[in-house]
Amino acid sequence: MSSASDAAVKTAVGQPQASAGKRTTFWRLLVRNKLAVIGLIFILGWMLTAILSAWIAPHDPYGTDPVNKLLPPSAGHWFGTDNYGRDIFSRVVYGARISIWTGMIAVSISFVIGVPLGAIAGYYGGRTGSIIMRCMDILLAFPSLVLAMAIAAAMGPGLLSALIAVGIVGIPEFARLIHGQTISLREKEFVEASRAIGVKDSTILFRHIFPNALAPLLVNATLGMGFAILTSASLSFLGLGVKPPTAEWGAMISEGRAYIISGEWWIVTFPGLAIATAILGFNLLGDGLRDVLDPRLRSSK
Repeated sequence: MSSASDAAVKTAVGQPQASAGKRTTFWRLLVRNKLAVIGLIFILGWMLTAILSAWIAPHDPYGTDPVNKLLPPSAGHWFGTDNYGRDIFSRVVYGARISIWTGMIAVSISFVIGVPLGAIAGYYGGRTGSIIMRCMDILLAFPSLVLAMAIAAAMGPGLLSALIAVGIVGIPEFARLIHGQTISLREKEFVEASRAIGVKDSTILFRHIFPNALAPLLVNATLGMGFAILTSASLSFLGLGVKPPTAEWGAMISEGRAYIISGEWWIVTFPGLAIATAILGFNLLGDGLRDVLDPRLRSSK
């Protein structure tokens, strides 16, 4: 009895240590990936900018000043001013709040809806799985931006429309990914053993299959953030997303595009660089997570 209890204690003590060791190994491998670290710096920088925008912005992002309109970058206005005299640096800083959080919320919508649908389709198969996946194929049949434009136009311009449109467009990617993972996992011994002892299907899905498919889902979510930011900015650029004068990167580029020919390059350059660095950060971090979480890629290096 004592040896059995000692073994149980060792097992209970060893599990937290093992999980802590895995976390340590994960961070060590991630830090060794220089591009992933650069991406993480970009992401954290923009997240802090979004959170602290009220303290970082030196001017009112919506305050107009016709006397100082179309000023080039200077000590008083680091990124210059637009055609209404508004400080572009302050508007870029405030635009991070909308662009970053829009991407996060849109990806969350795609994740919360797409993952359960794909898991159910992969686990049960048959007619249920066919109906769900054919619906996903229909969504994938349209170009992503065109579908987002159609949804946003049907709902009317606005931030909520952009969120829902970008979220719906991303659902098929998560559904197809978890669908394939579920099909490969449902035949594993631990899943069959759970069925044999009468474990509920919902428990098998969320306690056995989902944790084993989480790594590729996290990678896809990270990469999807860049896509969501770009798509939401595109909708705002086309007039189907955030309405002016709201400070949003895509809307800022749309307002300043008429001034490129006359030489006021700064109006569109700095919002464009903000979009580029945010997308680059999520793409680099997503590639780094894929390298760290996929043992096949780790072993090949």
